[in-house]
Amino acid sequence: MIRKVLFLFLLFVLGVSVTAAQDTVTLTYLVDESQNSQDMAKALVDAYSALHPNVTINIESRPGGTEGDNIVKTRLATGDMTDIFFYNSGSLLQALNPSQTLVDLSDQPFIENIVDSFLPTVSQNDGIFGVPTGTAMGGGILYNKAVYEELGLSVPTTWAEFAANNETILAAGIPPVLATFGDTWTSQLFVLGDYYNVAQAVPDFAEQYTGNEAKYATTPAAMAGFTYLQEGFEQGWWQPDYATTRFEQGLALLANGEVAHFPMLTFALSTIATNFPDKVNDIGFFAQPGASADANGATIWMPAGTYIPQTTSNPEVALDFLAFIASVDGVDAITAMVPPNGPYLIEGSTLPDDVLPAVKDLAAYIDSGNSYPALEFLSPIKGPNLEQLCVAVGTGQMDAATAAANYDLDVERQAQQLGLPGWE
Repeated sequence: MIRKVLFLFLLFVLGVSVTAAQDTVTLTYLVDESQNSQDMAKALVDAYSALHPNVTINIESRPGGTEGDNIVKTRLATGDMTDIFFYNSGSLLQALNPSQTLVDLSDQPFIENIVDSFLPTVSQNDGIFGVPTGTAMGGGILYNKAVYEELGLSVPTTWAEFAANNETILAAGIPPVLATFGDTWTSQLFVLGDYYNVAQAVPDFAEQYTGNEAKYATTPAAMAGFTYLQEGFEQGWWQPDYATTRFEQGLALLANGEVAHFPMLTFALSTIATNFPDKVNDIGFFAQPGASADANGATIWMPAGTYIPQTTSNPEVALDFLAFIASVDGVDAITAMVPPNGPYLIEGSTLPDDVLPAVKDLAAYIDSGNSYPALEFLSPIKGPNLEQLCVAVGTGQMDAATAAANYDLDVERQAQQLGLPGWE
C-alpha cells in the first residue's frame, strides 16, 4: 500500500495524470476511405499509441464526396460524432458551423507550431478548430512521363497546347484524359484546379464572389473549367467506361500508361506509390494550363484538418492527440508511411531528399511564386452539388453554360444558409 501511495505521489510530482497512468482510454477517429487518408491516420495512431500505451484509437471510415459530407454533418447534428475526425479545411468546414459544434483550440500551445497561412482555413469568428493533417497539395494535371517521352511531347503551358497534346495522344491510341466519374468527387478538378488562372484574369474574383457581385455563368474566366469538361467529352478524351471507373482503378490506368493525364490533387501520389512503387517515378505534375503561357501557375490546396467535436467524451486525450499531429514527430510518423504530396505546414518540418518527382514539380511552382490558393480557401462558399454538375457536363448530359448557371444557384443557397451579407 505504501509503495502504491509513493508511486502515485511521484506521478503527481512529475506532472503525470494519475488517470492517464492507470486508465485505458479509447478514442474513435473518423477518416474518409481513401488509401491516403487511411494510411495517414494509421501512421499517426500507431505512433501516438506507442508513446501512450494506455490509449487505443479506433479508426472508422466514411465515403468521400457529398455522401461523406452528409455523414459528417448528420453525426455532428445528432451528437453521434466520433471523438476526433478528419475533414476538409476551408469552405466545407465553414458549413459545419464550427463555432457551435467543435472544440476551440485557440488557447492551446500547439497552435504555435502551425504555419500561419493555414489558420484562417480552420477559423471562424475568434476560434481555431483544427490542425493540419498531411501536406498542402497541388491541384492540376498528373501525367505519365513515359507516354510523353514516347510521343515526344512537352509540358503544356496553355490550354491550346494541352488540347494539341491530347489529340496527339489520342491518335496514338491512348485515351488522353482519365475520368473517374464512378467516384463523383473526382470530377471537379478542371473547375477547381483552374482557380490560379481565374485569379490572374480577375484578381478580386474571390471577394466579388463572396459578396454576391460575381457569378460563374457571367465571368468567362470562372466558367472556363466547365467548358473544359464539355470539350473533353465532345473531343472523346476520356477512357472507355469513364462513367463508372473508380478513383483507384483510374490510378492503375495512369500508372501503367494506359491513360496520359489525370486532373487531380497531388494527394493521389501516395496511393500510386503504395500500389505501384515501380511506376510512381513515371508520374509528373503540371499546373492546369490557361489562356496565357505568361500567367501559368498552380492552384494550391491547404491540408485537411483533424477536429474535436464538442460531444467528445475524452477531450483531454483528444487534445493531446492533436498536439502530436501538430508536431515534427507527427509529421515524421506520416512521412515514414506516406510519401509526402507537398509541403507540410508544421514549423520545423522538412521534406525528405527522396521526395517523389511530381512533388518536386509542384514545389517548383511554389518556390517560383507561381501558385495561388484554391477558391475554397479564400471564400467560405462552395456549392455542395458541384461534383454532380461536373459529372453531368463530363458525361454529355448538360452543357457548360447550364451547369455554371445551376452552380450559381447552388452557391446562392449555400451562402444564404451561412447567413453571409449580400445574399438575403
